[in-house]
Amino acid sequence: MQYRLDPTTGNRLSALGLGCMRFPGAVPGKPDQRQAEAIIARAVEQGINYLDTAYLYPGNETCVGAALEHLDLRDQVFLATKLPHASCKRPQDFDRFFTEQLRRLRTDHIDYYLIHNITSHAQWERLQDLGIEAWIARQKAAGRVRAIGFSYHGSAGDFTRLLDAYSWDFCQIQYNYANERYQAGTAGLKAAAERGMAVFVMEPLLGGRLAGKLPEAAQRIFEQADDRTLRAAPGTAEAVAAPPSVELATPAAWGLAWIWDHPEVTMVLSGMTTPAMVDENARIASAALLSALTERQHDTIAQVLKVFEASNRVPCTGCNYCMPCPQGINIPGCFAAYNASFAHGWFTGVAQYVTASAVRTGNPKLASNCVRCGACLRHCPQHINIPDRLRDVQHRLTPGPVGAALKLFARKRH
Repeated sequence: MQYRLDPTTGNRLSALGLGCMRFPGAVPGKPDQRQAEAIIARAVEQGINYLDTAYLYPGNETCVGAALEHLDLRDQVFLATKLPHASCKRPQDFDRFFTEQLRRLRTDHIDYYLIHNITSHAQWERLQDLGIEAWIARQKAAGRVRAIGFSYHGSAGDFTRLLDAYSWDFCQIQYNYANERYQAGTAGLKAAAERGMAVFVMEPLLGGRLAGKLPEAAQRIFEQADDRTLRAAPGTAEAVAAPPSVELATPAAWGLAWIWDHPEVTMVLSGMTTPAMVDENARIASAALLSALTERQHDTIAQVLKVFEASNRVPCTGCNYCMPCPQGINIPGCFAAYNASFAHGWFTGVAQYVTASAVRTGNPKLASNCVRCGACLRHCPQHINIPDRLRDVQHRLTPGPVGAALKLFARKRH
């Protein structure tokens, strides 16, 4: 495993961190404990020493805490979780949520604590008015919080204001080769690093959109690339221990290697859902050192990006923050089908939409069921106008006779 230094704490962090939000489970909000433990155990075996969860990930903190206790791994990892700041209405709420998180995670301290999903400087000002800075100071003095940071989903302009609003230890930003000018972006990545902060990257593969869900034309560009070998750059201690070369065999490998090629990145979080995925990503992490990507490989990624941008109509990452919808609509599923209709063809998109909208159950949750209540809007970290885009889904995937046929089919099933 490649390790990079956290410039604030001095911690030696694995370049690959385990994002726990997408643990598998048959029931939403109830991660499968056995599968989660297998993933965590394999991650630690592969040298991963950072786990990321959050209060707002249903059932996740409890699952992670039980797994670390059962596997006796708490002292071998840096544990990160997040404060649901929008739910903090009184100063006492900081303690209320934090105490519950310690209980769920079965620990007496959090190594990396984040203010979750900050989208504007005004949100931080509200927390300041509630006394968040004094609260952080008390937790740090008591050793219950070792490092404080924030995860960001706002505009580029507010990001630098937030960086300078407090003495942060680290930040977490969405970053990938399709998001260089989105949210914090490349400029924000460099600005945080210039201030001496550790920078952790989330959504490196855009919720899988840059992995197995790429358009076929983009996948062919990767498959037919002249140079698909990742060679560890010489001259560093990590390079000596790294394998001499690793094949960029998948779109995911290309995407992850692109991020690790940036010296400002401390760590990349990946939501790995199987032990095999852990093995594959760890294999890439071992060789994806600085300057490992060649100029030709960067050109290949640029070609892929052009194809991807032509088909990426809704920037949904499938995070499910918008769920549950009061009308039962599978919002991420609708958007995945809509994007697939451009990336893989209209019939493929319609087939996915039929599945996502549960037409076969006789109780369909079509995009047309949206009543524009706006409940989803305040939760979307990508700032998607969800009601408007659901209308786009309806127009593209259920035009005239198709929509009528789906409704008739649903009535017959019912």
